[in-house]
Amino acid sequence: MASNISPLKIAFACAVLFLLSASKYACGCYKSIISFGDSLADTGNLLYLESTLSNKKPPSGFLPYGETFFHHPTGRPSDGRLIIDFIAQDMGLPFVPPFHGEGNNRTEPNRTMSSPRRNYREGVNFAVGGSTALEDSFFAKIGVKIPYANVSLAAQLSWFKKFLSTICHEPSNCKKFLQTSLVLMGEIGGNDYNHALLGGKAEEEELIKLGATTLMVPGNLPIGCSAYYLTYFERYMEKYIRDPNTGCINRLNMFSEYHNSLLQMELERIRQIHTHTTIIYADYYNAAMCIYLSPEKYGFSKGTVIACCGGGGPFNVNLTMHCGDSRSTTCEDPSQYVSWDGLHLTEAAYKWIARRLVEGPYTSPQLITANCAFSLKSRGFSDH
Repeated sequence: MASNISPLKIAFACAVLFLLSASKYACGCYKSIISFGDSLADTGNLLYLESTLSNKKPPSGFLPYGETFFHHPTGRPSDGRLIIDFIAQDMGLPFVPPFHGEGNNRTEPNRTMSSPRRNYREGVNFAVGGSTALEDSFFAKIGVKIPYANVSLAAQLSWFKKFLSTICHEPSNCKKFLQTSLVLMGEIGGNDYNHALLGGKAEEEELIKLGATTLMVPGNLPIGCSAYYLTYFERYMEKYIRDPNTGCINRLNMFSEYHNSLLQMELERIRQIHTHTTIIYADYYNAAMCIYLSPEKYGFSKGTVIACCGGGGPFNVNLTMHCGDSRSTTCEDPSQYVSWDGLHLTEAAYKWIARRLVEGPYTSPQLITANCAFSLKSRGFSDH
């Protein structure tokens, strides 16, 4: 599906729309964040699961992952904080702890599901790096191998249902808890394409049935701008033409746009059925495209398609050597880069995107509310 949005229009939107406020806002303040998804939202679940199940750590379990903010690896696949971290900080909430294992930058004993951490009432994260929206059985049928223990969105929802029974024993109490929670569905679905390129009832509706009243569902990032994809498809560049303005592969970005258009159609269908629920679409794609079109304008002086951490080559990506490998190299200043390890972004890029999501205009309806105006300078979007 060809895109009818020109780079000039996107650049203009980046410069102008940020000055405007949306006419419709999401409802109320939030006392907690409940997160589902893949590595873009994983704050440590994959690190714990892989370490426990296979006795080995994923790349995000080693430095330089985590070096910028936490100064040690937390399982986040970046040099520091993720979009979910900035949103939580901006709302005055603690970092959303992973459901499995030890949490974030704190040292805590592991807790069982029957004895949840106290701060789980302020947020809990079920997102797992490498997760897919579809089940393993689908990929097995088409001969696609999943590199890590895959935890699909349906499996994460199953964890969540069990979790609810530990903090609220009555359905009415669960609904009260969910009514004051922002449910972040995560940018999930990208890995379905990642694994394949190299239905049932929507999970959103299941959460609404349980009592969720505000859900934020992000679209996919522009995968054609990924340094990993650019490296993989370098041999096919005659077929996969790069955009002269961004350096991204147009054909792959059109795939992301097509996915996002279908997602928005599905969200609108759910809105029509569940009229008392606020469903927010988070436009990760166009927020990120602002950076890819004008990187130096926004402080990314080293460009957008070269990874900060990697194994060499034109995009600093080696398909057989991950960031965190003893042979990999890391840039001196990740804040000047958009790409962290070829697949994931730097803390600086996530911060930029998160700010545009919270302040507008890349959420619809807008996430922040007039009666719940958070201080962006004193919380998540400060330099500390």
